[in-house]
Amino acid sequence: QVQLVESGGGLVQAGDSLRLSCAASGRTVGTMGWFRQAPEKEREFVAAIAWSGTTYYADSVKGRFTISRDNAKNTVTVYLQMNSLKPEDTALYYCASERPGRYYWGSQSVTGFGSWGQGTQVTVSS
Repeated sequence: QVQLVESGGGLVQAGDSLRLSCAASGRTVGTMGWFRQAPEKEREFVAAIAWSGTTYYADSVKGRFTISRDNAKNTVTVYLQMNSLKPEDTALYYCASERPGRYYWGSQSVTGFGSWGQGTQVTVSS
């Protein structure tokens, strides 16, 4: 089992930046992802990163968001640097780890990811 704890959310203005962090502990994790969920909307994929550092993004955040990771011995930390934030980026942001047997590289489906954090709120005012 993987334990995930997100942090770094907050209230910012349009055009500002934020960096989210996700600390992962427990079993070894492979690909990690960030998702987000706005009120009354489905959870949607944002970005993912493999153990090697290879990444892919949702079209809506390409060029503005950057995912990265630090593979320390006991705790893996995954970051999401968010620049040029827009009001439509407002959501609860979750990190997640790949679900063995369900995940494939390039997947943007929530079903490909298993363990989830509790989420961190990002609010962007216009």
